Amino acid sequence: MPLRRRYAFRGGRVSRRSLLDFRIAGGRGDAAWKPSEGEGTSCLICMEVWTNGGDHQVCCLPCGHLYGFSCIKKWLKQPRSAGKCPQCNRTCNLRDVRKIFASRIAAVDDDAHKRILFLESKLNSIEQKSASWSSKEAQWRKREAELRSEVNKLKKRIAYMERTTNAALRESNVGSQEKYIPGNKIYQEQNGHAPPCSFRHQGERLVNGGRLFDVDGGRQIFLLARRLPGVGGTFVLSQMSLHSGEIDDIMLPPTTRAIKDLHISPHNNGLAVFGSLGKKLSVISLESHNTVLSYDLPAAPWSCSWDRSSSHLIYAGLQNGMVLVFDMRQTMGPLALFAGLTSNPVHTIHHLSANSTPSSDVCSLLSASSIGLCQWSINGSEGRPSLVSETGNPGVCISSSYCPQSDHVVASYRPRVGSSGDTVSTQPTLTQTGANTIGVDGFHVCLKRRGFCFQKLSSTHASVDTIRLPRTAIIDFGEGGRKQVFASCEESTRQLVLQDPSTFAVSQRFSLASHHPLQDVKYANVNGYTLLGLLTDDRLQLLRNEQTYM
Repeated sequence: MPLRRRYAFRGGRVSRRSLLDFRIAGGRGDAAWKPSEGEGTSCLICMEVWTNGGDHQVCCLPCGHLYGFSCIKKWLKQPRSAGKCPQCNRTCNLRDVRKIFASRIAAVDDDAHKRILFLESKLNSIEQKSASWSSKEAQWRKREAELRSEVNKLKKRIAYMERTTNAALRESNVGSQEKYIPGNKIYQEQNGHAPPCSFRHQGERLVNGGRLFDVDGGRQIFLLARRLPGVGGTFVLSQMSLHSGEIDDIMLPPTTRAIKDLHISPHNNGLAVFGSLGKKLSVISLESHNTVLSYDLPAAPWSCSWDRSSSHLIYAGLQNGMVLVFDMRQTMGPLALFAGLTSNPVHTIHHLSANSTPSSDVCSLLSASSIGLCQWSINGSEGRPSLVSETGNPGVCISSSYCPQSDHVVASYRPRVGSSGDTVSTQPTLTQTGANTIGVDGFHVCLKRRGFCFQKLSSTHASVDTIRLPRTAIIDFGEGGRKQVFASCEESTRQLVLQDPSTFAVSQRFSLASHHPLQDVKYANVNGYTLLGLLTDDRLQLLRNEQTYM
């Protein structure tokens, strides 16, 4: 049945309650009308939505109120309405009604709009506070990670100190003196007097991936080049305290690659130089751990050295046989560049002492490659290399060591591929070491530098590595260059052998504490005693001589 609309009047106006009753009377299933639901979308007379066309098209009275056209038309025709607006009771007639042609009409509630703006402002404030708290939370998490790292370092340091203490107690109980005295007897039997040194086991420091190191006796620290585990492991520098064993890692750029040589400056200026396969020669500060200088090279450096007379000069031997001179005051590139006798890598380079150099204007270098020793006389941008022929031709040169205090040089060789091995068998001072079980039968040759010339003092057989380039050292005890010891690794017995470089008489032997190959050997005079370090992949073994030299 069609809906019968009934209108109620109250004082000439349509009562809101009456209109509500009228809507409810339309059917019991209809929901109760709420003022906020119909406003702007439905006629206030019939409570039904108006349309944009037809009988119930939305229209406007002169007072501005909106109704459906059919509803207001019936309303104004009733005699009781007296031609007035149902809402404001303003007089109007049917001619004043204007149809509105619009697809949709909506009005924004001013109070609701203000409420929305307020809520949006409040939401922005909450979001800003949330972002602030998130930032603080990230900072707290970072700080927590740093504290955890510090705690782990302290735990490792405590564990290391406990291990060192226990090892020292075990050594004192066993009595290490009896272990190494036979080495002294070897020297006394051959020479009839006391040896020039008497080293004792000092302890060891555990490392991971040890490759190279150097000692700063003044600062009492070790600087190590380590290879981190993993395929294509990254190289890092680690600064270790001589007493506490505490390690601080110095991270290097990824382009550094493998470190081939490393030396702390002898001028006590807190600098160290290292060369890497990334074709870089870099100088770092031991205080700030920052890179002071970094030179790009035409080829990878295999060796580097400081000038012992000038604190700002550095030398580098390259993979292509070239030798470069650098002045740290000139940061753009090398001061001079010289081609070698061959294109073989220069695996060792030394700055020769100025004490035996006739002219102060000439800088003398000693380099070593597979062909042997080569002396360089450098005057400014001019350099002349010459092969040191006094060593003869015993094989492939694999190592060299130099003592600037006494001008002793020891070069190490292994046989060339296909050689008979009897190249130096006619030398009068050879000392046969016996059959080798691990290494190959090589040679050590000792020279004495006199001005621009070298005098051969002695040579001896030695068991050397078949592939690697071993590290050796001539230890000076600080008595005006009168006492030196040559340190090298005997591969057949896996022992460090200490010998008089002039005669190669054995003074002492020390078994390596690790089953890994010996990577590097260095020494330093520290507070009146000499400290000798032996670096392998997993530890740094320390030896200390008993005698003190002031």
